[in-house]
Amino acid sequence: MLASTAALVAGCSSAVRHPAARQAVRLPPSPRYYVSLGDSLSQGVQPTAFGQSVPTSDGYANKLYSVLRTRQPGWHLVKLGCSGETTATMIHGGICTYGAGSQLAEAERFLREHRGHIGLITIDIGANDPNSCVIGAVQASKIVSCVDGSVGKTTADLHTIMGGLRAAAGRTVPIIAMNYYVPELAGWLDGFTGQEIAALIERLVVGYNKILDGIYAQYGARVANVFGAFHSSDFADKVNLPGYGVLPRNVATVCEWTWACARWPQGPNEHANNLGYGVMALAFLLADPQL
Repeated sequence: MLASTAALVAGCSSAVRHPAARQAVRLPPSPRYYVSLGDSLSQGVQPTAFGQSVPTSDGYANKLYSVLRTRQPGWHLVKLGCSGETTATMIHGGICTYGAGSQLAEAERFLREHRGHIGLITIDIGANDPNSCVIGAVQASKIVSCVDGSVGKTTADLHTIMGGLRAAAGRTVPIIAMNYYVPELAGWLDGFTGQEIAALIERLVVGYNKILDGIYAQYGARVANVFGAFHSSDFADKVNLPGYGVLPRNVATVCEWTWACARWPQGPNEHANNLGYGVMALAFLLADPQL
């Protein structure tokens, strides 16, 4: 059952190989900075009991930091993510306030000022770029054409972001980027039309994640396979989820690990819950065995 993953996530710190300092980086014992970048997921956003999405200390960055700090003293977490951030606003600003003007500029400044003390950079960005194509959409053809039209701009922006981060951090600092799960799978609960849209969006996310993976690889970044961890393509296996009935495994996973299937006022909300963020943290840890 899906709930059994909770035990795996709870014990992820004991399952991770004991960390050793990267010889290529040659960081001094302290301080060592973990810089978290991205959108709302990097801030651990979850809905309150009244449905307001707010940053929390239970996101994947905090959970990952807890493991790093437990395994090796001297780590410090720097969270620069911004809820609602797109690749464009990460470069140019406009949503959150930064002294350097944008999240990317702020990150580059911090990385340069602390060069030699950066132990890890994580990033998730790009999920909000095609959101306007999906939210409220009911026609498959319009979703596809809209997403296709936004990919070119996102690709160019990602090269700017990753190039800037790599130049500021240096070529040996580990960067782990994240691909995305599919909260829109919750639409499966809405009947035949919802199931068609859910299946279509899953296919689009597969293609979108391949683009992200290819760009990240060009800058020496590893990828946390959150898409796979959430069983996002598994329509075949069936799970009997209390309160929802028998569902495809990927739909059941989204319902159990996010707020996407939650009832009003807390849902529907695309963000992960505590268990889902734990699964993400584990995906980041598994992406780099040297952590």
